[in-house]
Amino acid sequence: MKIDGYRFGEIVVGGKKYTDDLIILPERVLSWWRKRGHVVEAADLKEAVEAKPEILIIGTGAYGAVRVPPEVSELLSLKGITLIALPSPQACEKYNELCPQHRLAAAIHLTC
Repeated sequence: MKIDGYRFGEIVVGGKKYTDDLIILPERVLSWWRKRGHVVEAADLKEAVEAKPEILIIGTGAYGAVRVPPEVSELLSLKGITLIALPSPQACEKYNELCPQHRLAAAIHLTC
């Protein structure tokens, strides 16, 4: 699944426009809600982890407002998942760059 475009508050994946934060899995797209708003907890990534990606890309927002604590990175590493956390515009670019060669999941915050 390809990310066709991203701008503040909007992302287009596989030709469909979304205006809510989302998780992109190899076979589907899900809405993404975090328990603590701008802080990612392991539980917030349950569906992404269950998809067993090689790499999980987190889009931290247009201005990088979402924080990924070290314990989330450590947990993913223990499960054999590489974490890449970048501001959402760069995360979308990285996703498209890596998608052809790797099994990916992405969790993208669309605003701040």
